[in-house]
Amino acid sequence: MIIESFKTFYDRYNELNSLLSQPDVVNSPDKFIKYSKELSQISEQALLYEKYLALENEIEELKGIMSEDMEAEIKEEISEKEKEIEAIEKKALQLLEDADPDLNRNIIVEIRAGVGGQESAIFAGDLLRMYLRYAERHDLKSEILYSHETELDGFKEVVFSVSGKGAYKLFKYESGVHRVQRVPLTEASGRIHTSTATVAVLPEATEVDVEIAPEDLKIDTFRSSGAGGQHVNRTESAVRITHIPTGIVVVCESERSQIQNRSIAMKILRSRLLELKKKEENKKMSSMRRNQIGSGERSEKIRTYNFPQNRVSDHRNGFTTYKLDRVMNGELDEIIESLREWEAQKNGISGS
Repeated sequence: MIIESFKTFYDRYNELNSLLSQPDVVNSPDKFIKYSKELSQISEQALLYEKYLALENEIEELKGIMSEDMEAEIKEEISEKEKEIEAIEKKALQLLEDADPDLNRNIIVEIRAGVGGQESAIFAGDLLRMYLRYAERHDLKSEILYSHETELDGFKEVVFSVSGKGAYKLFKYESGVHRVQRVPLTEASGRIHTSTATVAVLPEATEVDVEIAPEDLKIDTFRSSGAGGQHVNRTESAVRITHIPTGIVVVCESERSQIQNRSIAMKILRSRLLELKKKEENKKMSSMRRNQIGSGERSEKIRTYNFPQNRVSDHRNGFTTYKLDRVMNGELDEIIESLREWEAQKNGISGS
């Protein structure tokens, strides 16, 4: 249970209360303020665990006094207390999630075709439509920022934004390699092929989050090769921005205006730089034994979509559903909920 991981908060809470009553701490304003601040930060988690312990003890006591003539009444009371523990478990999950400052950020999602040629590009398009429907189901606004289309409604690469409350919370588990197993449209013999597409979910960064010095940028303009008719071909509206210190390159040619393309490219660049910054911070925190799923590494195979079996399997927590048709229509909630609970348990157990 997630709430059991809150024992660390509970132990520290009791330790801090003890420290705050000691003369050397009472007589030291700096220490007193420091310990009081820490106490206030973990009080809710600690008191929730204390309530859980009390309920567990009450259940054990009820089991100890159970007799044949009172069995029905005691079982009913135990059931009520177990429902209270279920509510505590949900609250514990919410508290763990609230600790993540990025959960309500808008996001930028990048999908790229991987192994599998044309079928991989088609699958990238399928993932795009799945995510757009998923966002729509949760009343989130989505917008295509950049796309490199191929034949048969596929995409070599597509970048889109999702905005609204809880956008990152809903999409944060999607970063990684997605694998599809099915008979491609381009396969005449009916053999099942395996293809992949990569997904990166980036919390949208602001200028405050990431400062970019003008001298660190190399900005090139060129004629767009995408759709748009004669206008696009005659004007240098496409923009390529290179961040010199990191080597990150962003290209945008989806808009007719060079100014619009530059604005979109900078938005994507900031988010990629924020992702890089967070990865570096996570490496520094490894000594704290943080154990997060869906780290965002694009080499990580996270999910398989098997069309012949109508099956979706997530490789991080072992969750499987035989509702692939509904998942591809944007019904991802069951998968995401299973990952939320699994992540909370892993993070709690690892002492985060």
